[in-house]
Amino acid sequence: METLHGCSSAQGVWTQRDAYDLLEAALTQHLRDAEKPTLATIASLSRLVETLPTHTVRSEDQIRFQQFSTPADLAALVAIAAQARQSDVLLEPSAGHGSLVSMLPPVAALHLNELDPKRRAKLALLFPKAQITGFDGAMLTSLADHALRPTLIVMNPPFSRSQGRGADALAAVRHLRAAIAKLPPGGRVVAIMPDWFTTSAKMLRIYEDTFANCTVHTSCRLARCYHKQGTSVAVRLFVVDKVPGNIKPSILARDTVEALAAEFRIVKRPEIAPPPSKAGPIAQRPKATSLFRAMRKTPRTAPQFERKVVSREIAPVVYTTLATPRALGTQAGVYVPYRPSRIDIAGSREHPTPLVESVAMGSIPAPVPDYTPRLHERIVSESQLSEAQLETVIYAGAAWGQYLPGKFKPNEEGVGLSLAEDGRAYRKGYFLGDGTGAGKGRQIAACILDNWLAGRRQAIWVSKNESLLEDARRDWSRIRAPYVSDGRSSGRSRGRAWRQSRPRR
Repeated sequence: METLHGCSSAQGVWTQRDAYDLLEAALTQHLRDAEKPTLATIASLSRLVETLPTHTVRSEDQIRFQQFSTPADLAALVAIAAQARQSDVLLEPSAGHGSLVSMLPPVAALHLNELDPKRRAKLALLFPKAQITGFDGAMLTSLADHALRPTLIVMNPPFSRSQGRGADALAAVRHLRAAIAKLPPGGRVVAIMPDWFTTSAKMLRIYEDTFANCTVHTSCRLARCYHKQGTSVAVRLFVVDKVPGNIKPSILARDTVEALAAEFRIVKRPEIAPPPSKAGPIAQRPKATSLFRAMRKTPRTAPQFERKVVSREIAPVVYTTLATPRALGTQAGVYVPYRPSRIDIAGSREHPTPLVESVAMGSIPAPVPDYTPRLHERIVSESQLSEAQLETVIYAGAAWGQYLPGKFKPNEEGVGLSLAEDGRAYRKGYFLGDGTGAGKGRQIAACILDNWLAGRRQAIWVSKNESLLEDARRDWSRIRAPYVSDGRSSGRSRGRAWRQSRPRR
């Protein structure tokens, strides 16, 4: 490094971390040009690893990107387990310096993805024929080219940090799930995962969901293989094919890669069925002869149904503002009946179930809004939204029409904002804090519809699980909105809760 830069690290031109990175890239180049590994040659690679210097310095980028490159002997074991074919489309979602693909045989196409721009530049030199990208590996299914259909994936994802989330205990699982989703049926993924990713009681549900419709051929635990990277973390090696089967094989646990290689079992890959051809005529199934059809002399007349045309007339939601807030209702415990405190919406009806709010919340009147949403006229006339739900649409629209005072830049980690003179202005958000029974789904759908009808036709609706996704679709269709892709927003709220005969605590 001193010869390369003409000075020592004391001048600040380079750091010891830069020296480690350059050594890793050189090792990748050496392994790329060496003979392809076998289980018998892994012992010599383990001895090579022991001769390398131990990493004793970490940089902020290394911590932020979780940059712990795969040791050469473990990378060789991954290459052997992958059983790469010449026809494979190979992907490494978090390539680093390319150690995992350095010992693989030639394939039809090589795709390397790496978030760190410095490491991407080295990859371009080490693998000039590879297609190189630079997005978050956890967003593989969203950000990768839709035409990319890898048949083989090798990966060593970040274990505990994610782009945009910062500290993230499930970062490795997000990367693995994205990789499996990108594979076609019959594809293989060989993954190095954290030691906690097991069938333990705490992780069983996550483990089973991750490997749904897969077969886990190999599950190995390595107690000591990253010590030269400056960490004593234990890891697990999984060999997975995307075909339904057993996902809980016996675990083979060893201290070192050399000891594991002595007992490692190579599993033959399944054949990948080619996609169905779109060319050529589709064979028609011959019609079965029916005795009753032959006996019928006259054709049956199809019934006629009268279709009712749904009104799509767009009209403003008419309301009047109240200079004096509405009085509170009769208190029951710490709750009072909920009422829109500052507006009176023409033609609206009360919520079908009683709504309550805390006395403390009810004693603070809402601000007087100045925003008029526009919805389909029948939503109000047919009482598809209650007055409390329409109130949400009004106040959400009022919030989104304003900007936060000052200029901001997004934080490097998380979703926060920091004041910055060279930043940009951000709109206010709206936080909907209603409880069960208030109909948050319909409120969200109506807010999106209001923006949709105003020409703002970009929205993202995030659901926690599959059942909530179906609830979102149901609420969108209940207000008979036009079909769009799936949106939700966030800011100020009025917290309401639902009760039948008594307030819920």
